[in-house]
Amino acid sequence: MTTIFDEQNRAEPPMGDDEWATLNGFLDFHRATLAWKVSGLTTGQLSQTLPPSTMTLGGLLKHLTFVEDDWFDRVLLGDAAREPWGSVDWAKTPDWEWDTAAQDSPAALLSEWQASVARARTAAEWAYQQGGLEHPAAHGFADGRIPRLRWILIHMVEEYSRHNGHADLLRQAVDGSVGE
Repeated sequence: MTTIFDEQNRAEPPMGDDEWATLNGFLDFHRATLAWKVSGLTTGQLSQTLPPSTMTLGGLLKHLTFVEDDWFDRVLLGDAAREPWGSVDWAKTPDWEWDTAAQDSPAALLSEWQASVARARTAAEWAYQQGGLEHPAAHGFADGRIPRLRWILIHMVEEYSRHNGHADLLRQAVDGSVGE
């Protein structure tokens, strides 16, 4: 099938393909939406808030870097939390990724996010090859439930969808840029 790109050069999710391609297509579309929303911004712009919220586009980018690493490395594969996440005292600083993003350059934030996305794609592909969308995660929830790869992918679409709404509002407040 031919890939169709929109005006922001995001690949439209496939229509009529299998479930694996569809889930990854929607997740990649939302990843591309985040990349669009943070593109071309300075450190100051990535640190700008929209009161009364303290959320920033830089914090959002760093949060989604953590989310990618946590769900795909730690939960799905069972790997130890990679740095910088492994050294964070989450009980003491539960919003660490949000609070520390202003210390990072735009290039570093984007590079770290892109690397986490690449690792997540590799992990998901490996799990899919091992057991399809039913492949169980190595770690589950405190109540004993174990998410499957399908659940993780759908959760990530939900995570990006919610945060892309935040990103849209924040970007409009930063420089007036609008769009889904």
